[in-house]
Amino acid sequence: MDEATDRDSLNQFGAQLAEHQNAPAPFSFETWHSAIDALLALGRERRIPVVIDEFPYLVAANAQLPSIIQNAFAPLRAERDSSRTCLLLCGSAMSFMGRLLSGNASLRGRAGLELVVPTLDHQLAAEFWGVDDPATALKVNAIVGGTPAYRREFARDDTPAGPDDFDSWVVRTVLSPASPLFREARYLLADEPELHDIGLYHSVLAAIAAGNANRGGIASYLGRKSGDLAHPLTVLEDCGLIAREPDVFKDNRTSFRIAEPLVTFYHAVTRPIWSDLEHTRDATRLWQRSRQRFVGNVLGPHFEHLCRLWTRHMAPPELLGDYPNRVGSGTVNDASNKTSYELDMVAFGLDDDNRRPLLAIGESKWGDIMGLAHLDRLRRIRVLLTAQGRYGAETAKLVCYSASGFTDDLVIAAANEPGIVLVGAGELYRRQ
Repeated sequence: MDEATDRDSLNQFGAQLAEHQNAPAPFSFETWHSAIDALLALGRERRIPVVIDEFPYLVAANAQLPSIIQNAFAPLRAERDSSRTCLLLCGSAMSFMGRLLSGNASLRGRAGLELVVPTLDHQLAAEFWGVDDPATALKVNAIVGGTPAYRREFARDDTPAGPDDFDSWVVRTVLSPASPLFREARYLLADEPELHDIGLYHSVLAAIAAGNANRGGIASYLGRKSGDLAHPLTVLEDCGLIAREPDVFKDNRTSFRIAEPLVTFYHAVTRPIWSDLEHTRDATRLWQRSRQRFVGNVLGPHFEHLCRLWTRHMAPPELLGDYPNRVGSGTVNDASNKTSYELDMVAFGLDDDNRRPLLAIGESKWGDIMGLAHLDRLRRIRVLLTAQGRYGAETAKLVCYSASGFTDDLVIAAANEPGIVLVGAGELYRRQ
């Protein structure tokens, strides 16, 4: 359904139903009560699915619609009992759809299925986009994620022909004002009915995209108090635009990550040069000037996230020696040297006594060739965790993730020591 007034929506509904039944003229419904009963009538002789897409638009025009559907599908109601109509309510506004069946919502208890359709993971996305080179696939995924529509409807089936075509692909699709992808990140926020102060939410997302992952950093970026951010962060999380990721070693420390890659790219790359992009005939130079921000603020964090995702759900069972029950990031204090270490990957298992042994710790580097210095850093952190009494720390594996490769010394060390694991970009795309 389109966004319209309640009366106009009813008219559209009557016209589409009449077209489905090959009626000579559109049906006219005075209320949604009669309209929903007409849907139930479709299923009197056979089971029939009826899909109402963009359901939040209808409810925005008539807030009583969920209650009307609840009453129409009430048990022991004659129209419902004699009908085999299966009503599918769909919508892309995550916060709204998530509330339809929660708590005391009208439709709670009426639904037989609640299905959240996820985006494609990075492996499926690479197949869908037809990108065979792992590094190129990672870069494409860091921009468009796993949303299928971005290839067909938004990029018009334009995909990078190879590694050398990636920059040109960005210029002609994502950074071109004539491309639907150019403004899509803005529309994603506009589609969410809960986001009333769009400027504030864009600023919060911009702060996160700039590398301010914790609440204090976001507050400082915006010039606000940390307590003022509780509501906008919660709303963005409910909408599925950001993800809250707790520190695995410190329960009171939380970082935030933008869950939609295109939004990250917009705030880190497109937004700072927006007016220039709208007035240039060729965005090549603007893209070259923005590549450092792309690598540091988009590609690096996205690579770290995919490394954790792959370790948790896609890595071969023998990689860590046990099933990783929890994978996240964490901070480890080094009191003797008055410093702290950030770990990109921390994996915990789950033993028969319900304890969580530390299986592995790891570091991710997109643009650096990893060497013995990175390994020594992980060894130091493992010593600190062992001294802190972390269960399983003394045998935890050390994992190096790199999209740029490893030095010969590190490769030799990994070959001679089973507790060292090297993961390249190719491994992230190898199906088990």
